[in-house]
Order: sequence, then C-alpha cells, then structure tokens
Amino acid sequence: MTYVSGFVIPVKDADKDAYLKSAQAAGPLFKELGAVAVFENWGADVRDGKLTDFKMAVKLEPGETVVFSWILWPDRPTADAAEKAMMEDPRFEALGMPFDGKRMIVGGFETLYQI
Repeated sequence: MTYVSGFVIPVKDADKDAYLKSAQAAGPLFKELGAVAVFENWGADVRDGKLTDFKMAVKLEPGETVVFSWILWPDRPTADAAEKAMMEDPRFEALGMPFDGKRMIVGGFETLYQI
C-alpha cells in the first residue's frame, strides 16, 4: 500500500513565488527518488479551530500562509530510502528553504484506504 510524507509549513506571503520555485525544483528530484506524485497546496480556506488548527500548529504569524505539502510514495521503504538519499544529495541543500523550518510539521503516514 502507498505511503505519504506530509508537511504543514508556514510561508511568508512575500515568499510565495520563491517557495513555488523551490518546490518546482524539488519535485523532479523527489520523482527521481521514487515518488509517485508531489503536491504543494497554498492555504485558501484554513479555518480557525476551537482547540487547535493548522495556524496554531505552525504558530502562523501575520503575513504568512499555511502550506500543506505531501509526497505520495509507492511504499514506506521507498520513502525511507529517499529521505536518506536527500540528506546526502547536495542538490536538495542547494534549493534552500524559503520558510521557517523550525515551525514545519513533518510526518509519515501509511495508507489505510485508497480509492
């Protein structure tokens, strides 16, 4: 069954184009490492929660938007191997991160159901 690497990221509105450029450069590298698909989603309807929400989770600041990004892998071993390869590949470091990586949320998810 497929595996998903998910990311919730606060990005400054002024850095939207830089973020997109970085994502467009990283996408083919993820595919090269075995990703089935890469999705970058700019927050359009990120609602306020009563106890928690995406904004609180990343400590969103004024002038920022929540980005929901995810990579679909054929399986977890492929995702794990890709993560290791990314740490050793200078092309990923050269991309830079146009956001505060300390406030990024990262997780890996095993697919329970897919249609």
